[in-house]
Amino acid sequence: MIKLTFCLTRLPHLSREAFQAYWFDTHGPLVASVAEVLQIRRYVQVHSLPHDLNIQVRAARQTRVEYDGVAELWFDSLEAVAANAERPEAREAGALLLEDERRFIDLPKSPLWWSQERPVVG
Repeated sequence: MIKLTFCLTRLPHLSREAFQAYWFDTHGPLVASVAEVLQIRRYVQVHSLPHDLNIQVRAARQTRVEYDGVAELWFDSLEAVAANAERPEAREAGALLLEDERRFIDLPKSPLWWSQERPVVG
């Protein structure tokens, strides 16, 4: 199992609340609608909280970056993801998601990467 992790920064004209509502209520169902085509095994949205504890934890670690959320998508393998590039229906589904992401995510400020989980606790 591999995972795509996507740290999301909202577009400047959106409040955190508007961003997270669109992400959950509009984009989430869109991802669910193409999950089978893209071979997505699991999709989780991690919504950041506007809480003073976030300010304290960032200050303690001397970090300034704050994300509005993190998207996590699991796939069977990198080969399965690569195979999506060969399938027209998967390319179309990926383009549909990217088009929607441009409506609410500041893509240049939202890093993403492929990874493999290595549980330590739990």
